[in-house]
Amino acid sequence: MDTNDFHKELHHYYTKIRETNHPYYWYCLANTQARAGLTTEAMQTIDMALSFHNPYPSKHKLLEMRAGMQSADSRQIHPNRPTIVTVKRGDIDGDGIQDNVFLTAYKTPNSPFWIDITLVVQNGRTHHYDHIHFKNNSGYNPTLFLGNFTGKKGDDILIVMDTGGSGGTIYAYNYSYMNGQLRQIFDSDAFYDSFKYDVTYENQYRAKVISYHLREKYILDITYKGKEYLSEIYNPQGILKTPINGWVNPLSGLYPIDFNRDHLFELQAYQRIAGRYNADSLGTVLTLLKWNGQEFGPERQTVAIFDGEL
Repeated sequence: MDTNDFHKELHHYYTKIRETNHPYYWYCLANTQARAGLTTEAMQTIDMALSFHNPYPSKHKLLEMRAGMQSADSRQIHPNRPTIVTVKRGDIDGDGIQDNVFLTAYKTPNSPFWIDITLVVQNGRTHHYDHIHFKNNSGYNPTLFLGNFTGKKGDDILIVMDTGGSGGTIYAYNYSYMNGQLRQIFDSDAFYDSFKYDVTYENQYRAKVISYHLREKYILDITYKGKEYLSEIYNPQGILKTPINGWVNPLSGLYPIDFNRDHLFELQAYQRIAGRYNADSLGTVLTLLKWNGQEFGPERQTVAIFDGEL
């Protein structure tokens, strides 16, 4: 088969995948790419085929196919191929054609920790790949969500991964296709840098949280912490034995929610309030963020505390 025939065959399978997304055509595409010498592309396609619940012709056959391509020469050229961690399909650029969106990464040996987590978007019309690298690109349980946050035509992309730190924090990024390219429109680090707080214990079993960004104050009743906890820091009259300051942690959760049921998603951000030490939780700051045309701005903010025994 000459080069033109290969191009025609590849185009045929790309078209079928775009129309049906059937696992059979992913297998055929991988087979054609392998015969054309496109080893890297074929390995990526096999990973996509393996992401189906019932891959064609079978998971075993696809794994055999992948192993067959990993010859000694291939291993020298590609000693450490990244793994496709998760995959979604959606219309990212708003052209009405489904695109493939996936996260690739390298898994560390004997650990669920992933490194070099990368966003890859394959354009459904041109089949061109865009690779987006994150500032913080290592973590646990990286996930993808596609949905409309900005109101433009097409889906936006939300990536969240666990840092694995003691505070239970996450890294999160949101991307939107604007002016012909993918643009980052949310960064969890930038959010944390912008939303500053002051946490201070007060007399009579209270804690005060000041949100400087929104110029708001919250008073927390911490009697739910129990007598033993309170007796360590208050005297019998409810007066602090010594001044105590806490803090608000970086994001511990970021969730897409369509609050208005208008097919536009907002972001619900969670930040844990720490007291004397990181494991001493006082409550959670919840900030609802909505796209305002330029950025995700705060719609409202609340503070939730934990319950206590009656």
